[in-house]
Amino acid sequence: MPPEPARSVRATWIYTLVSIVFFYGFFDLIVGLTLFEASLAQPTPLVLAALVLHVLATAAQLRYCWFLHLGRGGGLPHPAWTVVLLLPAALVWAIGLLAPGLALVSAMPLWAALTLVAPLLPKPRRGQLLAVGAAVTAAHVFAAAWLHGGAETAREQSSGWMIGFFAVMLPIMALTSLWWWEVVVRLDRNRRTAGELAVTQERLRFASDLHDIQGHHLQVISLKSELAERLLERDPERARELVHEVRLIAKEALEETRSLVAGYRQVAFDQELENAREVLAASGAVCTLRLGPVPSDDEVQRVLGTVVREGTTNILRHSEARAVTIELVTRDGRSELRITNDGVAAPSERGARAGHGAGSGLDGLSERLTAIGGVLSTEADAAAGSFRLVASVPMAAGVPA
Repeated sequence: MPPEPARSVRATWIYTLVSIVFFYGFFDLIVGLTLFEASLAQPTPLVLAALVLHVLATAAQLRYCWFLHLGRGGGLPHPAWTVVLLLPAALVWAIGLLAPGLALVSAMPLWAALTLVAPLLPKPRRGQLLAVGAAVTAAHVFAAAWLHGGAETAREQSSGWMIGFFAVMLPIMALTSLWWWEVVVRLDRNRRTAGELAVTQERLRFASDLHDIQGHHLQVISLKSELAERLLERDPERARELVHEVRLIAKEALEETRSLVAGYRQVAFDQELENAREVLAASGAVCTLRLGPVPSDDEVQRVLGTVVREGTTNILRHSEARAVTIELVTRDGRSELRITNDGVAAPSERGARAGHGAGSGLDGLSERLTAIGGVLSTEADAAAGSFRLVASVPMAAGVPA
């Protein structure tokens, strides 16, 4: 199942849809007013039928605009919708050949319907349909003028140029609007891909660190265990020493692994900030750093670096952030790290718990901060769609809050 598009993409589609509907609606209004004027001057059943059918054709066109979200070449919807779109327009087209004075306006509903169908077809068929539609429209105007004489177009002259201009612009507007929306969709997909790649790179970095820690220890454990096995009968005392060394190495490997997972390995705070900025930039967000004095205590810096790393991961996983601000403010002997982002889709995503136990996610962060006398809090603004992670720490580890 493909991921849900970003809210900005959905908003762009709504804007595009409204623009298309407005353009077609305005065009149909001009045609409808011209038909209404003709019905007042010549209230025959054919002209009245053309006016009613045009209203139905207009409603079908405005509804059919929704299917354009499939994009250019996206394929037609259920055939019934296309029949509903083309049938009343084709009847107006036919009436225009029978009733005088409707040479131009009676050809427009069918042309507008065809310009809505064309974008959904593959490119070669799209051009063919538009060419056939233009030929049928021109042939209708000339045929109606020939059947009823040139005088019947006099009533249309006041709006003829406007109708002709909008008729030419219909396919151009529809295709360019869809092209622009497709560009936005493609950019959103690239943004998601960049974010996923950034997370993958972080996982690879973690895997590399874990391999560096475990690879050497496991190799030594394997060699010493093999040697101890060989010495069990010949030199039990030496074998016992080797087994003891294996136990110490395994204990050391376990401690270093726990240290890595808990985020206690020495990573410079400024390096974590630069990593966060690069990862967020790769996902399409603008990261702004506002840094005051940095605590000199190494333990405090490690924990703040962990807060930056975990906050960045949560932003990538649980939001569609376009702007992120990381602030470090120092006052009254304490430092406060604030990570603020927009793009929070729903209140349910606030403070998402990414971890599955102690040592990971926001719960793990809270425990680490508490251990050095710090406090973790979150603030969410549902109206603005923003989320803030605040970590308050003492200037030195162990100082109470």
